[in-house]
Amino acid sequence: MPKTTLEALDELLRGAERDVGDPNTIYKLRSARQLVEVLKQRQGDREDAIEDAIEDEEILDDLRDLGYVQ
Repeated sequence: MPKTTLEALDELLRGAERDVGDPNTIYKLRSARQLVEVLKQRQGDREDAIEDAIEDEEILDDLRDLGYVQ
């Protein structure tokens, strides 16, 4: 079960990729999945930067509760 919206999107694209037979459509779905991976990396980088910049654990906990960082 996906933990994030991006993981859910990747799972849906993977399922669609398995269900289609058209090579052009498969190419487009794979390209979309690669873009999702880029977004996952950027999200992880952003979360790391936030955690490095904020030393107050209470603020970090609040950001986690709100879904801004994991």
